[in-house]
Amino acid sequence: MDLIAKGLTYKPEDEFHLNDVSFGMKKGELYTILGRTLSGKTTLLKTIAGLITPEGGRMMFDEQDLGQVPVWERNIAMVYQQFINYPHLTVFDNVAFPLRQRKMDEGVIRGRVMDSLESVGLTGFESRKIQALSGGQQQRVALARSLAKQAGILLLDEPLVNLDYKLREQLREEFRNIFSDQVSSNSILIYSSTDPLEAMQLGGDIIVLDEGRVLQQGPAHEIFENPANTRVAEISNDPAMNLLPGAIDGSKIVIGDDINLVVPAHFKSLTPGAYTFGIRASDVSLDEKGLPFKVELAEISGSETFLHVQSGGHTIVGLLDMVQNFDAGDVVNLKLDAARLYAFGQDGALISSPFSGGF
Repeated sequence: MDLIAKGLTYKPEDEFHLNDVSFGMKKGELYTILGRTLSGKTTLLKTIAGLITPEGGRMMFDEQDLGQVPVWERNIAMVYQQFINYPHLTVFDNVAFPLRQRKMDEGVIRGRVMDSLESVGLTGFESRKIQALSGGQQQRVALARSLAKQAGILLLDEPLVNLDYKLREQLREEFRNIFSDQVSSNSILIYSSTDPLEAMQLGGDIIVLDEGRVLQQGPAHEIFENPANTRVAEISNDPAMNLLPGAIDGSKIVIGDDINLVVPAHFKSLTPGAYTFGIRASDVSLDEKGLPFKVELAEISGSETFLHVQSGGHTIVGLLDMVQNFDAGDVVNLKLDAARLYAFGQDGALISSPFSGGF
């Protein structure tokens, strides 16, 4: 491990922003810090950068205690949510600024700047002023400035959050290619996001952070397939995974008075008793032979429909293909795909998943 954190704690005004945070990261890898707003993501990045001093714990980078390294000497670059550029400077001078602060040779600076601008697709924009660029182009300038530093650790704090949806989609795909080049140079890239889809698309390892605690760390597919507990299951899905208290009774899963499902094959080793069952919105579908639910709300999102329904006091969200028109109070029949069910214990820990069976 090239960046190791152990027991990082930060608790201003008796409220935990970081609570005993520990993790390990390797050079040449991409890591996404996934968590909801106020989960501690920005605090963690600022702690790595040296902008916040933790009250407990320590970090080691290349076997050096980062707590003993001043901010200006840390081999770290950071891109913020609110991207920062210098409006009076050209694109070239914006990217070159931190290198000139280091008094590097102008020939080296030119090479790094041009390489970085090429990486972010801004070749030919060197002489333009910042005000002449779109929001997406300005964000690329901020990213190019960080890439030009060739830092050992590159921190990106929700860099796409303030851009419109279409531009986020475009840049997200481009970032994957940029990051692929960057990690091959043995940098550690740490990207924070509230968006589970973004985290999964970027790949690499995901660290799920909630209320200042690390809940799970692992490859993106592992977080998706086997969330460690109900909280991770909610955070790593959009919409959040449906969680329904119920029980296994013989060959049936009983949820409230109205929902009965056949116990799937991957639950066969589970003993009868109470569980929390999880199912993703994408595993809920319209089916004439399905269970009846009353519609509470139908949300149109692009070419999909989020259908909020309830039965016996349990609310479920289904993700349906295409635009589907429903009115509040309508009764619809839905199939809950039992083969895609998760089982969590009374403590919230994962017990059985469609991908790994019982634990």
